[in-house]
Amino acid sequence: MRNYKPKDFAELLGVSVKRLQRWDREGILKANRAPTDRRYYTYDQYLQFKGIHTEEDERQVVLYARVSTRNQKDDLQNQTAFLRQYCNAKGMIVGQCIEEYGSGLNYNRPKWNRLLDDVMEQKVKTIVITHKDRFIRFGYEWFEKFCMKFHTTIIVVNNESLSPQEELVQDIISILHVFSCRLYGLRKYKKQIERDEEIAEELQDGN
Repeated sequence: MRNYKPKDFAELLGVSVKRLQRWDREGILKANRAPTDRRYYTYDQYLQFKGIHTEEDERQVVLYARVSTRNQKDDLQNQTAFLRQYCNAKGMIVGQCIEEYGSGLNYNRPKWNRLLDDVMEQKVKTIVITHKDRFIRFGYEWFEKFCMKFHTTIIVVNNESLSPQEELVQDIISILHVFSCRLYGLRKYKKQIERDEEIAEELQDGN
């Protein structure tokens, strides 16, 4: 389970670091201490502070696996099999397994969006993924905090072999293509403005 620095934990609770320090001194919410004497907090402390009893939590554990194209069907099945093995080893009962085709840059993936809806509706206890980029290519930390606001934990198993490198190359190419088109559009727009200015000057000279 993830640990949090005081600053990150304060942000998660929506309070100031000073208040968190005061709660630590007063015994309201005691910080843990690392061997280096640094303070840290756990997600279980967050749930306890919010009054959420995990032993009574009947929400689903959801596996989420994603690849970019249907040509990667074997990769998708490998992700799913690995996640199931992980949950079995941890004694976690899987309620739902989501497999999806789509780019990690695409925020309009239907199944991914339905999963986020279920998170907001308090239906999901835990989301298990093989790697951060299987969930979203960029901005994972924001979505992790979003899920935590609804008391949903994301477990990242961090299996690099199940995060295809060719997808990263494809996504980078897609980003470069978008910016290239925008730059081309700006150049074209600039030329049009210069041409219009030239025509305007000619008309003025003609008058």
